[in-house]
Amino acid sequence: MKLIYERSVPGRESAILPASALPFGGISAGMKREKPLRLPELSEVDVCRHYTALNKQVYGVNCGFYPLGSCTMKYNPAVNEEVAALPGFQNIHPLQPEETVQGCLEVLETLGSRLCELVGMDAMTFQPAAGAHGEFTGLLLIKAYLRDNGGAARNKIIVPDSAHGTNPASTSMTGFQIVNIPSAQDGSVDLDALRAAVGPDTAGLMLTNPNTLGMFDKNILEITRIVHEAGGLCYYDGANMNAIMGTARPGDMGFDVIHLNLHKTFSTPHGGGGPGAAAVGAKEILAKYLPGRSAVKTETGYAFKDDPASIGAVRSFYGNFLVCVRALCYVLSLGGKGLHEASQNAVLNANYLRVLLKEHCPTSNEGLCMHEFVLTLEELHKETGVSASDLAKGMLDCGMHPPTMYFPLIVHEALMFEPTETETKDTLDEAAEAVISLLKEARSNPEALHSAPVTTTIGRPDEVAAARTPIIRCALD
Repeated sequence: MKLIYERSVPGRESAILPASALPFGGISAGMKREKPLRLPELSEVDVCRHYTALNKQVYGVNCGFYPLGSCTMKYNPAVNEEVAALPGFQNIHPLQPEETVQGCLEVLETLGSRLCELVGMDAMTFQPAAGAHGEFTGLLLIKAYLRDNGGAARNKIIVPDSAHGTNPASTSMTGFQIVNIPSAQDGSVDLDALRAAVGPDTAGLMLTNPNTLGMFDKNILEITRIVHEAGGLCYYDGANMNAIMGTARPGDMGFDVIHLNLHKTFSTPHGGGGPGAAAVGAKEILAKYLPGRSAVKTETGYAFKDDPASIGAVRSFYGNFLVCVRALCYVLSLGGKGLHEASQNAVLNANYLRVLLKEHCPTSNEGLCMHEFVLTLEELHKETGVSASDLAKGMLDCGMHPPTMYFPLIVHEALMFEPTETETKDTLDEAAEAVISLLKEARSNPEALHSAPVTTTIGRPDEVAAARTPIIRCALD
């Protein structure tokens, strides 16, 4: 497909407005461009067709099955968008006086209190821009608390080997040292390794539960107890919260701080680079350190509260407000019972698909999973040469998005499926049938999968060349 600049024809335009009769001036010579701005010259129909063609090449959760593990690609209800588009929410300015945005402040305060109740925290901020930014913020809260409570020398964060890749990255960015500990044979945290890792230099632990294998760690209370007794704090990565929403609360498990991915668990826009939003919740001992200004309810209405102990703003203003509007719409429309049912259905869907596939390909763990499960194609790869990547590319030819590949790293040739609660049984049956047919083809005609995909706009690229010599911009004359 041609770039829009490649479609440009000199002199072609779509503007039909007459030239302004008013004089143009007032710009100093030093502020004027030396060369005309290089913009594509196209007719209106050219522009319309170009972006329509691009739209047809985009695959999202609105297009079909999207079982991307640990990403919770659930459908975002249209009513959320309708509410976020209301003029009273959409046409505001962050510098307006508080008395003119009372409804918006009520949104932030209400969502914060509902989420605190749901996860067992005492205070919440919506300022961080995305999940990893929430991790960064949560670790800064831990650092501030340790600084003020004689723990400045504590500089190590314990991260299990099944953690999300952003956990060690966030740890490093906040100036802590990473202590990686292995998983036990069953995929849970190795308690002996944890006990050996904690000590007077332990600042805290980063953990998601259920973990990336889709397992709820049966030892979670012992895990947080070990860390707390060593003087550290416990951070909950909320990436997999969709499995336990309304069923179990991280605060009750012993966690002190948490980030929630609103685009995952609370059904706000996901993918495409934004808009993201991360809610960061904290227990009372950390609440005063939360970033930015928090919306609170007073006797006369709603207002912003500043805390002198705050770590300071981590981004501009109050976060991606309209994402919070969507999340509140989702929370209020489902209610406590509905949120619990949504998680239960997510677990049900994952186990249903797992059972359909496990007889054709082994899973990383035996028994029930939570919201996601991991297939391992290690033996298939040895027998046929067909890799997890080959099978994933074959799924593109079946009209569905592949699951997460090669993650978690502790499972060889891994494919991690997370179907979410918004998928129907019919969709899961069709997906299972397609994956099973690909597994059979891997054994009967492996070369076919080595060539996949063949029905997509772009076939199989040279991945080595793409990684080493990427072409990331158009060279204009």
